Amino acid sequence: MKIMVLLSLIFFVLSPGYAIDNDQLLKQVDRNLNPESYESYRKLVNIEPNGREKEFVLFTVKKGKDRMAALFLSPASEEGRSTLRLEDNMWLYIPNVGKPVRITSLQSVVGGIFNNADILRLDYAEEYDVSTLEEMEGEYLLHLKAKTNSVAYDRLKMWVDKEKELPTKIECLTAASMLIKTIYFKQIKDFGGGIVRPSVIETDSPLHQGYKSIMVFAGIKQRQFKDEVFTLSFLPNLESIR
Repeated sequence: MKIMVLLSLIFFVLSPGYAIDNDQLLKQVDRNLNPESYESYRKLVNIEPNGREKEFVLFTVKKGKDRMAALFLSPASEEGRSTLRLEDNMWLYIPNVGKPVRITSLQSVVGGIFNNADILRLDYAEEYDVSTLEEMEGEYLLHLKAKTNSVAYDRLKMWVDKEKELPTKIECLTAASMLIKTIYFKQIKDFGGGIVRPSVIETDSPLHQGYKSIMVFAGIKQRQFKDEVFTLSFLPNLESIR
């Protein structure tokens, strides 16, 4: 009887159904980073080789898999500006300028190493498929391939902590495997409401030697929004939902 039980356990462990579901792991990483719909406050800091720093504070809201908006709270020169992302489409609203203008994923509304795709980040599983997974001691290495040509980076290499199922590092690559930037996830923090995730994200790039950008989350919590919040006509009114 004991031998039969042991054989059954061995069969279960070796069976294909026990294999890691790569796509489900990536979706879990997304949920561990953020609720599907949430609000957050974060500070972006651009650091130049001479040590000069420029800071921005943003209030950000996201709904579902494909909608995100952000409002600039500081510095004073940027206050009231807002951005909107609907799937792959992005806009920037500047008070007293008129209607919102289109922006691209590879541009940056704050300058520095973080581009608009980084600042208005959707779920990784929405933009990427897992092509292969490597299992290492304490980590998974996910090789991700963009689903469409409109994604900012053609390929990603994502290192994921096995226990926490959170990313520790991401390398952003071109289709020709040229490294564009590296993103580091640091300082795990309990934000409440079951959200335990990195509070600091840093990035540097071999294309911009000596420059660095940092994103610091001061707060993040689950919140539901009406669809109208994520429309071009609502961009001047983002302050009203804070």
